[in-house]
Amino acid sequence: MKKDFIVAKVEASTDGSPYIYVTFKDQNEYYKSGDKQTNPFGPNVMAFTSPEDLMKNLPKAMSNITNMFGGGGAMSDSPTFKVTMKEYDELKIKVGDKVTIEVQKFEHNDV
Repeated sequence: MKKDFIVAKVEASTDGSPYIYVTFKDQNEYYKSGDKQTNPFGPNVMAFTSPEDLMKNLPKAMSNITNMFGGGGAMSDSPTFKVTMKEYDELKIKVGDKVTIEVQKFEHNDV
């Protein structure tokens, strides 16, 4: 089975391990939902342009703190791969790139 996807998100591991998480989205869903995020930290994290902006919106940010840490919103069913830094460098992919993922069943007949 082969399917085309768009690289939707590339994130470093949060535990400090040398892995990168690459999330893919179906190309029809990607363009339809406008998933080209302007906020590099994700849709649940508020971005501030100045200290004044931060202070003005602090109550709103604090009330939304569960969403900032992934507690709110729908869970994504987008395929995500955990790859090493070396594998990621070799792939040379970035957000917005079109990729094809192929899945093959491996048959092992040694008994």
